[in-house]
Amino acid sequence: MSTALPSLRDTIARHGLDARKSLGQHFLLDQNLCDRIATLAGDLTGRHVLEVGPGPGGLTRALLASPAAAVLAVELDRRAIAALAELSDAYPGRLTVLEADATTIDAVALLPAPRKIIANLPYNVATPLLVGWLRNARHFESMALMFQQEVAERICAAPDTDAYGRLGVLAQWRCQARFLLSLPPGAFSPPPKVHSAVVGLVPHPDDPGPELFATMERLTAAAFGQRRKMLRGSLKSLGQAEALLDTAAIAGDRRAETLTIPEFDRLARALFARG
Repeated sequence: MSTALPSLRDTIARHGLDARKSLGQHFLLDQNLCDRIATLAGDLTGRHVLEVGPGPGGLTRALLASPAAAVLAVELDRRAIAALAELSDAYPGRLTVLEADATTIDAVALLPAPRKIIANLPYNVATPLLVGWLRNARHFESMALMFQQEVAERICAAPDTDAYGRLGVLAQWRCQARFLLSLPPGAFSPPPKVHSAVVGLVPHPDDPGPELFATMERLTAAAFGQRRKMLRGSLKSLGQAEALLDTAAIAGDRRAETLTIPEFDRLARALFARG
């Protein structure tokens, strides 16, 4: 890493980068932790990395110090754009900063393969960002993403646990999901009220395609929308719930949180085949 770079705290002070609650910002200023997250993402040699919400650029510095081919940093906060320009100068040709709402960009069009996503996600858009990336998971080699720990636990949850729900089913249906690292509130500035955690996601080789993914989204929304109901009740909104369950060989008196990922896959394919 370039020795000419100011400290992250100096960068924040010079650019007036006080973290804003409206943007879900909590900055990770411990460079050792930033370096560790970059390492947890696996081999970055020759990879094109998407980072969302870089803020003052702690994780960005770690990614640029890695063998990654290039980093695309997407940032909505204009104050951070100027701070990140210093990194662009320090690592010529390897950092592109895009001022945009990450929920609206086409990451696949903007980044050449092989692609990875590595990000300390803004809390307020973390879940919709993840679901969007899961829809296009076939285009990414892997993701290492930081969430509120409660969200991370939901992503990695096993069936028949309180944390198991729609997000876990979608994530684990498309990816191998692993809980990689927990971080206390004190690691951030300002400290959030909750712990944070990094989740690793590696897409499964079999891609269901956009239509089947959309069907799984409908199915899980219905199944977990009334999670205390038996499936024959919670799936009524999809029509012919009993017949659907019979086709997938799943008992109607079960509840959504008891179903495994392969069972949800059978249900989604049965629903998709019905048209």
